[in-house]
Amino acid sequence: MAQLKFIRVLVAVVLFGLVMPLDLVAQNFTVDNQKSTLKVLGTSSLHDWEINAEKQSGSLQIEAGDLLTIQTLKMTFDVNALKSGKSAMDKNTRNALNYDDYKTITFNFSKLKSSKKEGNFYNVVVVGDLTIAGSKKAIELPLRLEKSNGVVTLTGKKALKMTTFNIEPPTALLGSIKTGDDITIKFNTVFN
Repeated sequence: MAQLKFIRVLVAVVLFGLVMPLDLVAQNFTVDNQKSTLKVLGTSSLHDWEINAEKQSGSLQIEAGDLLTIQTLKMTFDVNALKSGKSAMDKNTRNALNYDDYKTITFNFSKLKSSKKEGNFYNVVVVGDLTIAGSKKAIELPLRLEKSNGVVTLTGKKALKMTTFNIEPPTALLGSIKTGDDITIKFNTVFN
């Protein structure tokens, strides 16, 4: 009798697993560095500028059914791989970010503030700790999350101030060229 009950429970568990949609099971993803982009946009007294993150890594764990659940979202950006195409500017960037002491910029998810499903994507706001040059600040990050064919794409942008992270905006040519404090981070991060 006990063996029959055990078999029934086992069959029920197996059948539940077969019919349960995969979207309701937590799925793990890692960043595809080749397909992902992150740009930092800013201004100076001379011209607007742009820096690209050429090396990023990270992980994401989600359940994406009618309701979105994010268990993990971690991102790491190599400061040495922030490239503008101009070696002097890249050197100023590394110096401003205190590269000798802080080799990476990180974002660690702490909570999902809001989520709204619209078709096959979600408009969400996540909260997490952004650490730049050793200065950690909690930020809200609005983004669009799209899941399709085993690939998750996060897109969005965020305005920040360098001084929020205790970074003095860089200068050049004995201070005659000054970088603005305001920056915008634009990203299109692909996980698979």
